[in-house]
Amino acid sequence: MTTSADGQPLIPQPPATVTALRQAIAQIAPAALPAFTRELDQAADQSRQGSDLAPLRRFTAQWAVYVYIQRQPHLAANLRHWEDLAETGDSAQALRAASELGKILDEAHAALTMPQR
Repeated sequence: MTTSADGQPLIPQPPATVTALRQAIAQIAPAALPAFTRELDQAADQSRQGSDLAPLRRFTAQWAVYVYIQRQPHLAANLRHWEDLAETGDSAQALRAASELGKILDEAHAALTMPQR
């Protein structure tokens, strides 16, 4: 992943469309493309089976949050730190890590639901 020298996001936040998210992931986190494709296929199948767009909406919301975090190297590193601690730490560390992960995800969701200026 390329790092912005001035601490700015690597790319602008793309719209939450499958095409735009796929392009962003290919640019900033290409190793995640197989998971993106697999989860897209699952969401599309669920939507077809239930005649409901909710699975696709959840998919795009989830991956928009992923892109929001990954396009900011410091935020992505922070997320990975807390994920690692949740997996390897003792119960107190895992609890703290879960709280910090929740904060990061909540902030990303909030940033994406704010009207753009």
